[in-house]
Parts: sequence; structure tokens; C-alpha cells
Amino acid sequence: MALFYPQAPIFRPPVPFTTPIHGGLQDGMMVVISGNVINTCERFSVNLQCGPHSPPHDIAFHFNPRFMEGGYVVCNTKENNTWGKEERKYEMPFKKGHFEIRILLKNCSFMVAVNGKHFLEYQYRIPLARVNTLAVEGNVTLLCVSFQGATISQNQNVCTANSFGTTYAAPPTQFPHNTNPFPAPWQPPNYAVPYHVSLYGGCYPSRSITVAGSIPTTAKRFHINLNFTGGTAFHLNPRFDENAVVRNSYINYTWGPEERNLPSSKLPFSHGQNFVLWIVCETQCFKVMVNGQHMFNYNHRVPNLQQIDRLEVDGDVILQHVQV
Repeated sequence: MALFYPQAPIFRPPVPFTTPIHGGLQDGMMVVISGNVINTCERFSVNLQCGPHSPPHDIAFHFNPRFMEGGYVVCNTKENNTWGKEERKYEMPFKKGHFEIRILLKNCSFMVAVNGKHFLEYQYRIPLARVNTLAVEGNVTLLCVSFQGATISQNQNVCTANSFGTTYAAPPTQFPHNTNPFPAPWQPPNYAVPYHVSLYGGCYPSRSITVAGSIPTTAKRFHINLNFTGGTAFHLNPRFDENAVVRNSYINYTWGPEERNLPSSKLPFSHGQNFVLWIVCETQCFKVMVNGQHMFNYNHRVPNLQQIDRLEVDGDVILQHVQV
């Protein structure tokens, strides 16, 4: 049973956008795309394809919302430079403005949710192992693109009509599954602080959490906590008044020893600047990156990662995007 370790999220890339999928696609993975539909948009497309953006290439999944004629979505596959039979859904889940698309890869189909609601299922016509590139085109802007890993137990290798809610397995299979295959709720583009969101399935090796925002010019400190009932497994606390990033855990009603060392004396956060923070849960530690640079590792002090079930953000921060 292989675990997937995700590539770093990509923030605010220009459109048209193309990125390789490191290691290719696997059953149980999820592709998450958030952005905005421009007011003048007539159509845009998301392609999971078998090669870079320069044709010719095969496209395993062409997801193409079209706003004309009342709005509908076209799905198709392109192979040997020939489009297959279109599948059309005469329903438009997008509006001009913010959107989030989640594409869950099952062993026989792509399952698509838009803004937190299941929208359609598209059966594979090209083997998943051939897909190695994601492309987005059209009159949209992108906020974040990421790939979330998963594992599927060996006894879950049959796709049936009623298996939609049971085969998603974000954590390793010894952890209980949530029945919702798109468990993390869609969020609007601006988040109120303090901010709280549940971590369905808890933490586990390969789970990633992304927090993006900006620092007010008058900020003194803020924190990001990974909490469990009665405690905090990981407290990440940038303090501008102390020129430090404090890490700690709150267990049995007691704070542990602080960790403050950084690879540089300069804080990875700056007043008036945007930031993207990425936390990856690994077997022995949380790995933390800021603006694409590895900052530190924080060794687990809570042995049961599954009990870590809530993310909290509070303090002097403008919160722009959260992805769990």
C-alpha cells in the first residue's frame, strides 16, 4: 500500500495554466482548483491529459463549462487527435465569481464536486496511469491548485453505482472513513478571524493543510493551531513583537517547551506582505513551508494523529484562503 506525498500547492498562476502531476495520478487522489470566473467568460476548461500543453496529446478528462444557451457542462475524452462522444449536463453550477472544483479519482471514474456539492461522474476512457498533466484554459483566474493524496484499501476495487459515498479514503485504511467523498467544506473567498474548520478523518501521513493570507502593517502576532479535544497538537505562533516564530503543544492542560529556532534570523512573514503557509503531516513530524521555502519540522508530541480534528486561525492576520 503506497502513500502519496503531495506536491506543493500552486497559488495564483496565470491562465492558460499547465502543470505536470508529479508521480502521476492514483486512485483516491483529489485535484482541487479554486479561482474566479471572469464576468465576460463564455466557457473555460479543465483538462487532465497525457502530456504537456503543446498538442498533439490525449486528454483523459475534458471538463468544459459553457455559459451560453442557459448554461451547461460538456465532458469528453480526446484520443489519437479525435474527440469521443460528448457527455452534456444541462445544469450550470458556476456563477461569475468565486468557485472551487474538486475532482476525486476513483478506480473507474472521475467524480466532480463544485462548491462543495457533487455535480457529475465521468467514466474513464483512458487508463489513469497515462495521465500526467493538468491544464486550465479560458476566462478564469486561479487562486490555488493542489493535489491531495489518498489510499484505497485493496478490498475497495469495485466501482458500483452506490459506492460514491464509501470509497474515498483520505487517511490510511486503518483510520475510519468519512462517508462524504468531498469532506472539506467549500469556503467563500474572504474568511472571518477567528477561523475554525474541522479536519475530517484527523491527521495522517501525507495530509496537507494550506493557509494563505496577508499580514497587517500593525500586526503583533497570530497563530495557527491544530487542535484536538482538550488540547493543541501543534501551535504555530509568529510573533512580530519578539521577532520569533514560536512552536509548541498544549497537552494535559500544560504548555510544553517552546521551539523557536529558524534557519534564518529573519522572519518568514513580513508586515504588509502576503504569505502562503503549507503544513504537511509526515510520520514523525509536521513539515512547514512558507512561500515555497522549507522553514522547520515539528516533531509530533501527540501519538494519536487521528484525534487532531480541528484547524484554528486567530490573531493579527487577514485570512484569504484555507485548504484542508
